[in-house]
Amino acid sequence: MKDIAQVKTTRRNAWLWVPTLYFAEGIPYFIVNNISVMMFTNLGVPNGKMAFFTSLIYLPWVLKCFWSPFVDVIRTKRWWILSMQILMTVAFILLAVTLPHPDAQTIAAKNTDINLFITTLVIFFVTAFASATHDIAADGFYMIALPQNQQSAFVGIRSTFYRIASVFGQGVLVFIAGLLEKRGDVPQAWVLTLILTAVIFGAIALYHTFFAIPKCSDDKPNVQTVEGESTMLAIFKGFGKSFATYFTKPLVWLGIAFMLLYRLPEAFLIKMIMPFLRDAKEIGGLGLSTETIGLAYGTIGVIALLAGGILGGIMISRLGLKKSLWPMAACMILPCLTFCYLSMVQPTNIILIIIAIAIEQFGYGFGFTAYMLFMMYLSEGEFKTSHYAICTAFMALSMMIPGMFAGYLQEWVGYVTFFWIVVACGVATVLVTLLVERKVDATYGCK
Repeated sequence: MKDIAQVKTTRRNAWLWVPTLYFAEGIPYFIVNNISVMMFTNLGVPNGKMAFFTSLIYLPWVLKCFWSPFVDVIRTKRWWILSMQILMTVAFILLAVTLPHPDAQTIAAKNTDINLFITTLVIFFVTAFASATHDIAADGFYMIALPQNQQSAFVGIRSTFYRIASVFGQGVLVFIAGLLEKRGDVPQAWVLTLILTAVIFGAIALYHTFFAIPKCSDDKPNVQTVEGESTMLAIFKGFGKSFATYFTKPLVWLGIAFMLLYRLPEAFLIKMIMPFLRDAKEIGGLGLSTETIGLAYGTIGVIALLAGGILGGIMISRLGLKKSLWPMAACMILPCLTFCYLSMVQPTNIILIIIAIAIEQFGYGFGFTAYMLFMMYLSEGEFKTSHYAICTAFMALSMMIPGMFAGYLQEWVGYVTFFWIVVACGVATVLVTLLVERKVDATYGCK
């Protein structure tokens, strides 16, 4: 017999809310971490400061494992989902109405003072915090609002719509901004793009609030007492124990090194791809228009990234993690050579540029599969969920720290040398792969 939660959820077809929930989960993430890079670049902020501050606002995803246990305690997951969506809608509106308007000469000289964007950065940080909290609540709600058979059936659906959000955020919105920039007023183009984002996201929030997101009897704040102590205190104790036991795992320190260094080439590269594609040829870039970047990198590049991830998943399920590590590590390093080529030759053929971007993004998607499976491997045992959450914090940190310094490094050495340094960072990838490969269970990850 179905329980009450399942009956109530079954009456609200999962197709009506799972796709839009995970589309809504992806949009703010890509706004904060990808579109912000393009926006600041096009508004003339120097690469060093742009990369530093757009990496810094990634911090909530690094820290979210520390407050995730309390989302269960304070309010229902449905309340958190809807509240964070409303908050993010307001944030997008505030971004639009407070965005500074530097003059065209300052933008062209890439000399816009980052201090103009203090309010913008604060709002981005609030959006990042709300988005990270939304991630926690959405994933938790998915597990209690759907019976287990539907959870399995909709895993691919939620993943697909999150990926669609990636294409929409990095591709469609950037393409629209590029078309609007052709009118000559770059700041106004981004204001209109942010307003469009707020309208779309606000419509999704209203749809979820008044129609789509079901109410579930199992979705309630967990504030009962446990053997005389409050659940809040029990959570503190449980989290403390899970955190302490994480650092007693036999492979933990090598695992942390792997999580911080395996993606080092991509961590430096990813912050500079959009500026490189956008910057004028005179300063080492390719001089592409914003809408072309939205098509080449934000759409075709993302599709190649996803294809690499799918193929990587197929390969690793057949060979296992141990046998897949070396080919996947190679794909984290060697495709970066395409940007060495692009920076040295500065081709004008857009097809050639798209192919190079697609190769690099496919390689990253393929190689990243091993990283994700290793985090699962390291998390095995007691407190699996908590330990995986700690792993994701290190994953976020591995991208945040190199990204903070990538722009300053590029400004210092130029694009050609920067991309060769990116390839040289592959030494770190090789070293940690060599050490980890010896320790991994040969059968882990195989069907």
